[in-house]
Amino acid sequence: MRIGFGYDAHRFADAENRRPLFIAGLEWEGNGIDGDSDGDVAIHALIDALLSAAQLGDIGMLFGVGSASRGAGMRGTVMLEETVRYVRKHGYAPGNATVTVIGNRPKIGPRRGEAQRVLSEIMGCPVSLTATTTDGMGFTGRGEGIAAMANVLLESVE
Repeated sequence: MRIGFGYDAHRFADAENRRPLFIAGLEWEGNGIDGDSDGDVAIHALIDALLSAAQLGDIGMLFGVGSASRGAGMRGTVMLEETVRYVRKHGYAPGNATVTVIGNRPKIGPRRGEAQRVLSEIMGCPVSLTATTTDGMGFTGRGEGIAAMANVLLESVE
């Protein structure tokens, strides 16, 4: 078995740059995240955790970086599906995962079950989702952005 850790953070898009807000595979109310893809920090953290556990690099190595990258404009759910297939191709399967979203918005609690179902279905294993704030400290506390951390347990399938 292998354990991987992932982290991602993005700023929210400014009011003039309206974008949909995607977190943990779901669309939420409010302006979205400034980024090349949909900016789903929960999924991006899961992707980095998967890749780190399998020693296959990180999200930038798999999808590229920047507005002209392969991942530009891509939904996080599609990126996660592809990453799970990639990890499986290299002999590992997700056994369990946890994600913690750090920010003031959106409020994860009311849709936690729905998000966990979406993520678990894509990953093919149980995914636990939690959320916290930083009590007003830092960029997430000031409402400037959002972050996520994830842990993944991989099991060898070879």
